[in-house]
Amino acid sequence: VMEVLDQRGIVFRRLPSGHYGRELNALVRSSEPHRAVDRLLVASLIEARSCERFRLLADHVRQQDPQLAEFYAGLFESEARHHTTYVKLAEQFAAREQVMERLDQLSEQETAIIAKGSPLARMHS
Repeated sequence: VMEVLDQRGIVFRRLPSGHYGRELNALVRSSEPHRAVDRLLVASLIEARSCERFRLLADHVRQQDPQLAEFYAGLFESEARHHTTYVKLAEQFAAREQVMERLDQLSEQETAIIAKGSPLARMHS
């Protein structure tokens, strides 16, 4: 990422943290093994949304900037792997059906968090 920014003359700067990740992490239950499952599933949701964003970005810039589109496509693939890996890791702490049920619950709550919007565009959480 830093290399791409440098090539394009874009100065890296940190953005203030947004509410999305903070609010998702507030949903994590406090007792184990629920805490471990929730932390992994929250990470999975964050990766899934990033995955979606990178696919949209890759498609959007494909005609104007094929090199950048390929870069975004590579990030899409990486985020997709991360999303599924976190779900599989959660299954080390609870049965698959419990993990999937909790993922559905967190996804519903995530919908409300996303609906609030954010004043800053984000690529990842």
